[in-house]
Amino acid sequence: MIEALIAGERDPAALAGLAKGKLRPKIPQLTAALDGHFGAHHAIVAARILAHLDSLDDAIAVLDGQIGARVAGRCQSAARLLADVPGLERRSIEVIIAETGAGMSCFPSPAHLASWAGLCPGNHEPAGKRRRVATTPGNPWLRRTMIESARAAARTRDSYFGAQYRQIARRRGPNKAAVAVAHSLLDVIWHMLTTGEVFTDLGADYFTSRHDKEHQTSRLVRQLEKLGYTVQLAATATQPPAETPPPGLRPGGLPRAR
Repeated sequence: MIEALIAGERDPAALAGLAKGKLRPKIPQLTAALDGHFGAHHAIVAARILAHLDSLDDAIAVLDGQIGARVAGRCQSAARLLADVPGLERRSIEVIIAETGAGMSCFPSPAHLASWAGLCPGNHEPAGKRRRVATTPGNPWLRRTMIESARAAARTRDSYFGAQYRQIARRRGPNKAAVAVAHSLLDVIWHMLTTGEVFTDLGADYFTSRHDKEHQTSRLVRQLEKLGYTVQLAATATQPPAETPPPGLRPGGLPRAR
């Protein structure tokens, strides 16, 4: 539409007809919005703005090519490993490699990496009283990238990170859930780049099959203890279901007397 305005088109209906995708149902509103004064000086300014945007896009394309060539030449194995992690795509992998060097030798543990990225809880405990504080300061580029990757991983289906995000978001909100998922992503990245192991997703049912059962058990035990009971847990032996004999046979296998 802007290019048509620069070229001299002034008909609001014709300009609105250039809408694509989700803007198509809004053609009547666009027609009303485009009914105004757009002079020659506006066209000159708009043309310069578009030219500036095109020059920026060209510069970004050149730099992207250089970054991609260096990652493919020196860190190709690390990039291939991280490509299987939910939420990570080419740009985020390039940022991770650029900020960490694709080697975890300078980080003794995943906790050190998460702290360096600013994705660890802060610690403020004056006079023995622990207070809520924000996460620790850290590398702003890696932190921002991991938060964006965490939100992308939260939208993936049948993945551990999506289940983790939904479980935490219900209790503590979406922002804290994103930070927690970003921390988990960095934990996975540290282990993958340290050991060279490929990514294996724990699955969306991880919390349902494991943690939910443990949480429910502990909750019920606490409720009984508050009522004055002493609880001792013992697992029950699972008995195989008895086979139903077919019609005309007794359990022993002999024909039933008629």
